[in-house]
Amino acid sequence: MSALPKIVLATRNQGKIVELRRILAEADQKIELVGLEEFPQIGEVAETGLTFAENALLKAHAVAAASGLPAVADDSGLCVDALNGMPGVFSARWAGSHGDDEANLRLLLAQVSDVPDGRRQGHFACAAALALPSGEEHVVEGTLTGTVIRAPRGTNGFGYDPIFVPEGESRTTAEMAPGEKDAISHRGRAFRALAPVVREVLAS
Repeated sequence: MSALPKIVLATRNQGKIVELRRILAEADQKIELVGLEEFPQIGEVAETGLTFAENALLKAHAVAAASGLPAVADDSGLCVDALNGMPGVFSARWAGSHGDDEANLRLLLAQVSDVPDGRRQGHFACAAALALPSGEEHVVEGTLTGTVIRAPRGTNGFGYDPIFVPEGESRTTAEMAPGEKDAISHRGRAFRALAPVVREVLAS
């Protein structure tokens, strides 16, 4: 029996790996998906791009070149209309220290404190990229539109989830069950759009 095609997801975040495995399985894509824990020699890739797509491609190409396998990577963040689309690609380090969710959230709320309720729209965006060791690349994007509220609600999410209410919802994404959020999230939409691309590339 031939081995399944192997793809590397450019992350050490087990949640992302589980999510992409589930989405690929739903798309009837039979592959072996592994994370960077199988490649300890691959260091962190600097996210120097000015767009989500650039950062996703940077990571995917670096991991494909280092591993010799097809690689998938994503980059995502919150884009607030009243802040001209910021924090955008700087979402994870908006307050200065990468990954300090609470500080990022507090700073963002302070920056839009004077923005009236009717003008607090924004969206979560995610770019998901597939790169091959040959240099071939593909990138897709997913978005989730909604509104930034004035105070955090919910404990299920991370990042800016406690202050973001999706369009048509009354709950924040941090008040939703994980499965509910996955079904509508920007990352879920991007990964689902990437699944048929992965199938086509591996079949060629």
